Amino acid sequence: MRQARNYHAGLAAEDSVLRNYLAAGYTFLTRRFRGQRGEIDLIFAHGDHIIFVEVKKSQSFDAALSRIGAPQIGRIFDTAAEFLTTHPNGQSTESRFDVALVNARGEVKVLHNALMQ
Repeated sequence: MRQARNYHAGLAAEDSVLRNYLAAGYTFLTRRFRGQRGEIDLIFAHGDHIIFVEVKKSQSFDAALSRIGAPQIGRIFDTAAEFLTTHPNGQSTESRFDVALVNARGEVKVLHNALMQ
């Protein structure tokens, strides 16, 4: 039961973040892109840039941010590289890695360029 509740809470958090990016003029590309090494929650285009978004939900923004560790960041980068192979410019495509935090009240806080290689 708890696992199903967490799954649906994660989907709801992603929905909130998706609406946030769409309202800001981003173009939605895909959700939960699965590569060989991991998954990226949301992927958008903004002009010629690709934006990879990791969504984290917890009681507070700080608690949500603390749930991202170095191994997960590595998997996100590897999965993004795999995604970029589907684009004409491949690895040369301008991209950035955002973290979108969702607190218990459903508020969204986006950290642009939060993950760096």
